[in-house]
Amino acid sequence: MKYTKISSRLFIDNRKRFAKELKSDSLAVFNSNDIMPSNADGSMGFMQNSDVFYLSGIDQEETILLLYPDAKDNSMKEILFLRETNPHIATWEGHKYTKEEARETSGIEEIRWLSEFPVTFRQLMSQCKRVYLNTNEHTRAIVEVETRDARFVKWCMEKYPAHRYERSAPIMHKLRSIKSGVEVELIKHACSITEKGFRRILPFIKPGVWEYEIEAECSHEFLRNRSKGFAYSPIIASGANSCVLHYILNNKQCKAGDIILLDVAAEYANYNSDMTRVVPVNGKFTKRQKDVYNAVLRVMRAATKMLVKGNTFAKYNAAVGELMQEELIKLRVLKTADVRSQDPKNPLYKKYFMHGTSHFLGLDVHDVGSFQATMQPGNVFTCEPGIYIPKEKIGVRIENNILITEKGNEDLMASIPMEADEIEELMNPGK
Repeated sequence: MKYTKISSRLFIDNRKRFAKELKSDSLAVFNSNDIMPSNADGSMGFMQNSDVFYLSGIDQEETILLLYPDAKDNSMKEILFLRETNPHIATWEGHKYTKEEARETSGIEEIRWLSEFPVTFRQLMSQCKRVYLNTNEHTRAIVEVETRDARFVKWCMEKYPAHRYERSAPIMHKLRSIKSGVEVELIKHACSITEKGFRRILPFIKPGVWEYEIEAECSHEFLRNRSKGFAYSPIIASGANSCVLHYILNNKQCKAGDIILLDVAAEYANYNSDMTRVVPVNGKFTKRQKDVYNAVLRVMRAATKMLVKGNTFAKYNAAVGELMQEELIKLRVLKTADVRSQDPKNPLYKKYFMHGTSHFLGLDVHDVGSFQATMQPGNVFTCEPGIYIPKEKIGVRIENNILITEKGNEDLMASIPMEADEIEELMNPGK
């Protein structure tokens, strides 16, 4: 791992919070993600299961975590199973966790090799009444491959059909949506790396530069600051591409007179940031581009003020929609008469602002959490309104990361340039 060591206290506390949510006499099982194959003997690399990392801090494949808070034997309350290394693995793949390292990282005393799992699991299943199984229940998840957790769920329910089964996902969604102080600091660090990347590319952008060259500059800055790289596939969309929400080809040459939508951000220690900015290729917005930009910025600032304890997403989204509608009328994209006669269930502004304004952020870019619950201190949300006018080749989205606190909120990206004039100044140093 590139990131510096995280105190095991974070993971110890996370497990305690999880254990309090379990029904009596329950065993919970969490599996690491698979290393996904690509072609021939290639692989896509490893990304740890977010729940396994949240509860253990272990960043390695073939890991299983068992939690049995009511076990009579204290050594059975928390057990971490690891892939046992050997000289062959060390030579070909590199270092793997030792038991001592895993104990120090996770705060779990009982560390066993994966080969011991079948016997241990059978022993615990003879004692417990309930089993909490983990599944990906993110509302936007489309999973077409069988995950390690899914294979385990199938095997476990066939092997032990008489047990009572429960879902870990609702508990994990509840817990992970409230960030601890340590988690907030990790997200802040990811945001600071993102800021370094953004400030680096501003004077680099000129007419004739290619989108992928901008991507390379960001990637270099992220990596040299201990990030694995981009928190998600970077969107570097110039000209008409700025109106394509998930444009990731990044293969066009940037032309004078166009804008570039940059949806690029770094991860750090598996925690993510998520930023979007829009800049003019030649370092100067046209009047129309700046008008659209400032319209989005006004909505973004007003929306940010609404991300507070006790607010609901239903009220929030409705209010943001009204603000966007007003701005689109001012920009003469919508007509007041048309708005008055619109279908309330399908408002006209959605033609130009068709995505959500906020999502949870954390170990996943679109992190887990309930949009039916009220906003709570410890929630971290994006705030990312946008206006997209394809016929004008103007797509503007501005996005920061917002922490809800007891007294309001904190913009974790407040230091990243956002004003149009400041962006122009940084793109033209010395002028």
